[in-house]
Amino acid sequence: MSTYAAPIRDMKFAVKELVGLDDIAGLPGCEDLTPDVVDAVLEEAGKFATGVLDPLNRPGDASGAKLNNNVVTSAPGFAHAFKQFSQGGWTGLNCDPQYGGQGLPHILSAQTSEMWNSANMSFCLCPMLTAGVVASLMRHGTDAQKDTYLPNLVSGKWTGTMNLTEPQAGSDLAAVRARALPEGDHFRIHGTKIFITWGEHDMAQNIIHMVLARTPDAPEGVKGISLFVVPKFLVNADGSLGQRNDVKCVSIEHKLGIHGSPTCVMAYGDADGAVGHLVGEENRGLEYMFTMMNFARLEVGIEGVAIAERAYQHALDYARNRVQGREIGVKGGERVTIIHHPDVRRMLMSMKAQIEAMRALATLASAHLDKALLHPDRTERGQSQALFDLLTPVVKGWCTEQSIEIASTGVQIHGGMGFIEETGAAQYLRDARITTIYEGTTGIQANDLVGRKVAYEKGATIKVLLEQMRGCDAELARVGHPGLAVIRRSLAEGVAALSEATDWLLATFPGNTKAASAGAVPFLKLFGTVAGGWQMARAALIAKHRLDENSEDYDFYRAKIGTARFYAEHVLPLAVAYKQEIVHGSSSVLALEEAQF
Repeated sequence: MSTYAAPIRDMKFAVKELVGLDDIAGLPGCEDLTPDVVDAVLEEAGKFATGVLDPLNRPGDASGAKLNNNVVTSAPGFAHAFKQFSQGGWTGLNCDPQYGGQGLPHILSAQTSEMWNSANMSFCLCPMLTAGVVASLMRHGTDAQKDTYLPNLVSGKWTGTMNLTEPQAGSDLAAVRARALPEGDHFRIHGTKIFITWGEHDMAQNIIHMVLARTPDAPEGVKGISLFVVPKFLVNADGSLGQRNDVKCVSIEHKLGIHGSPTCVMAYGDADGAVGHLVGEENRGLEYMFTMMNFARLEVGIEGVAIAERAYQHALDYARNRVQGREIGVKGGERVTIIHHPDVRRMLMSMKAQIEAMRALATLASAHLDKALLHPDRTERGQSQALFDLLTPVVKGWCTEQSIEIASTGVQIHGGMGFIEETGAAQYLRDARITTIYEGTTGIQANDLVGRKVAYEKGATIKVLLEQMRGCDAELARVGHPGLAVIRRSLAEGVAALSEATDWLLATFPGNTKAASAGAVPFLKLFGTVAGGWQMARAALIAKHRLDENSEDYDFYRAKIGTARFYAEHVLPLAVAYKQEIVHGSSSVLALEEAQF
């Protein structure tokens, strides 16, 4: 079994050079974000990931969480690790200092999140959801609710969950039936919620559930959903814990992967009703919940990067050590490790190139989130928010789809041993599989991208991004380097394909939404492929400049150019195929009647 090592050098490159540390450090509240602070945070997070979380990953997968009499016991070692995680201040990394957080920007917490999910995704789902609860209460909670819940959530004494799904209401939240009956200054919640990640466990003193439910006079559909904060243990006026609330875990799911993360069925109100307090205004719950969901969608995209990175490292270690066959083209040579074989090199390069593109795109989205939250200029905040909103479904959908492909490639590199659980390669594929489903499937992300983020605003934001992509062409043209010339040609073809597909969608969506939607997932993949290629081209430009300056980090920058060229030659050409699928393929998607399937 390989040991996880955080890819700190590439993370530093993404933060400091590719996206740009200066822009973020210039934001209000980020003045202390120096290069040394970035280095220190990443180094310490990497040590925690390698030394504490990674050793628990395989045992956690094997043993899983256990349910007994409505009590969930976490996998061995998880509770102690969470205590260390909280004491280290990691739960409050990007939270408001007013409530005990460190106030660091998302551009940095995105890297630490990747590390921890690479090392142990099952564990990290708990603090990820807690961070979403913090974000939701910060934006929509009352001052009293913030004072009651945030300090303990930020410190890690308490954790949080998101309760949307019901047996009859999966992604269709209009079908939510959970009831919230008014009683004095609170409500009594009745209903069942399913697929609640870390809905019950033994790692924290209290669990704060954010629950969607309907009040008695609520209108039908999504306009009648309200959001309630429902603690596992009621909180007294002095902040101490009171009696157990009327909420319990009645079962946990048996899943393909993430066995260390309990996925709970939660019963609310089996007795008198669970005490819950309204967040914000009645009937605006879905709007408020989207604060959590959009944060979670970015985080799930980062999970995709993380699992892909872990699968790559595992496959690379195996390829360097597995002796099999003789080197092609060398007569009478010694038997060699499989990394000498061209097809294994191709697979490893495919994994490496896509991961670096995915990491760069997730970091770019995180930077736009920081600017949207903190930039002093209202216009700049609005533009950054629009870009973050546009990129979020792409990061979530594209990075997770690629994570499955990359983890599968990792199994392939292991050959027959990859199909055997003891080698560990299969776990990454099993764990990656949920990421395309979490927080809305790829199809839901794609429909959101095509409908809300492109068509409804008539392409305004994506056209801004396309112009930024085209701006890279002139820079590439000025650099006399054969590798960058290849990258330039491929990027230009990819940007042209994305632009043509965008124009087709804008023209088609108003009159034939079904045809436009038939190409939504290919459009998301096209967008991700080209945006990733754009970031890889920018990375290659930066690397070339550093080499011209005689940088001491010669091997890193030379490898960056080589990896970017591989992406341009092997990944970006898919853009043209995706464009053809979008523009010309909708009729065949819809060709058959239901009975013909």
